[in-house]
Amino acid sequence: MPEILSFLITAILVLYIIRSLARILMPMLFQSVINRAQQQQNSQQNYRQQSKPEAGVKVDYIPKGKKNAVPDSEGEFIDYEELK
Repeated sequence: MPEILSFLITAILVLYIIRSLARILMPMLFQSVINRAQQQQNSQQNYRQQSKPEAGVKVDYIPKGKKNAVPDSEGEFIDYEELK
């Protein structure tokens, strides 16, 4: 009987110590994980900002030719009157 009692007391003390240490160490562990995730997010955001080209359209060549010319494939335009 004393062996079971000493085992229970030892188990309770060990669990109490582990629980106390977990209360102290877990917030520090989670804070370090959160800090790493924030640093990765910031570095990815900085990379996106650096690699983004400036907005705008650049035209290097404008061919000379007839403007508003109707291509031959379109055919002739015939006026029509609407019947009522």
